[in-house]
Amino acid sequence: MRATPPTLRSQLLRGVLIPLSILLLLGVAGSYLVIGSITQGIYDGELGEIAREMELHVRGTDRGTQFDLTPEAERTLLLDQYDRVVFAVRSADGRTIAGENELPAVTVAAAGIAYRDAEFGGEGVRIAAIRVVPPGRAQPDAVDIEVAETLVKRHRLARELLLGVALPQVVLILAAAAMVWLGVRRGLAPLQRLREAVAARSHLDISAIDERGAPGEVRPLVLAVNDLMRRLGEVLDFQGRFIADTAHQLRTPVAGLKAHIEVALREEDLSLARRALAHLYVSAERLAHLVSQLLSLARNEPSTARIANFAPLDLDKLVLEATAEWVAAAYRREIDLGFEGHGAPVMVNGDPARLTELVNNLVDNAIRYTTEGGRVTVRVAGGERPQLAVSDDGPRIPVEERERVFERFHRLLGTGVEGSGLGLAIVREIATLHDAEIQLEDDRDGIGNTFTVRFPAG
Repeated sequence: MRATPPTLRSQLLRGVLIPLSILLLLGVAGSYLVIGSITQGIYDGELGEIAREMELHVRGTDRGTQFDLTPEAERTLLLDQYDRVVFAVRSADGRTIAGENELPAVTVAAAGIAYRDAEFGGEGVRIAAIRVVPPGRAQPDAVDIEVAETLVKRHRLARELLLGVALPQVVLILAAAAMVWLGVRRGLAPLQRLREAVAARSHLDISAIDERGAPGEVRPLVLAVNDLMRRLGEVLDFQGRFIADTAHQLRTPVAGLKAHIEVALREEDLSLARRALAHLYVSAERLAHLVSQLLSLARNEPSTARIANFAPLDLDKLVLEATAEWVAAAYRREIDLGFEGHGAPVMVNGDPARLTELVNNLVDNAIRYTTEGGRVTVRVAGGERPQLAVSDDGPRIPVEERERVFERFHRLLGTGVEGSGLGLAIVREIATLHDAEIQLEDDRDGIGNTFTVRFPAG
């Protein structure tokens, strides 16, 4: 089962909310580190002050170093609302002079206060240590004062500060997410209306979509769809015309076929039946030619043709080979069919099959309308714009009719020549596919007509 592709809304929301969430996490983590550092500095300062206060109670006597802090002063100095505060005073040799003997020792430099984290009584503590030399004594008589404090108020303050900093960030991110969601929903509303408008259309409605309410980013898509609708309309119009024209053009030959078949079925005389069958064969041949022309016209319609076989080719060679196929037909009508080549390759870019069909229709048209004993000449010329010309000795086409002869099913009156009226229409469609121009003018000898196809330069 194919997975449902993500919607544009979900992609936009993910593209905005995921970075915002990452920024929130980074902000909270950074705030936690900063708050921890600030909290540590505040309470380390207080712990150091207690150690310096105890420094004032260190005395040097004849019996050695003494610590004269009274119990009442000790309770007052170490009193804390949240944490347990303990101390230890140790001589240089590690002997505990006062305070907690189990308090972890801290290495102290000659000057300043040292801080470290440790455990005491199963709890985490922060220790501040200072080295003191009693007045009038030497360095060997120095003592280390260590003051330890549990971490309750530190953690509590850190949590309160973190909550005070992070909560507004979370609220801000949630408000931003809500605004983004509303903005995306509002921004995509025109797309939703466009989708509903398209979904509500009938399958027969291929009119252009109104792009005025579409966002600027979507308007090119709407214009492209409208262009597709326009081209689809052209194809459907062509199909409708083709079906109507086909039905109209096939009605007469099919009726003729039925009539000849009925005549042949009623005849008891074999010779008359054979004559009816001969007429039937001629009608079937005309019908086959008409069907072939109709299919060719449909295949070469510019709006429906798929041009996939264009390649450089020698026009001189292609026209010579196509013209040679009509020698027998011209001979049967005693028509002089000639070819005047360029004498060298004439290269054009085209579809060989379609160009052969173009030549066949021009030559077929020329042979059909040229009187017996006349001439048909096919010429190929090179130059900047290669060209193909077919001249005949048929009835001169009036100037006012020269555009109409390329219309479908248009035939000159009074010629008495059988035809489908599609050959020249097919020629024009193929020429259009090749960006070529076709022109009809009087033949150079003043008799008949010349059809000239000029191909684009290069």
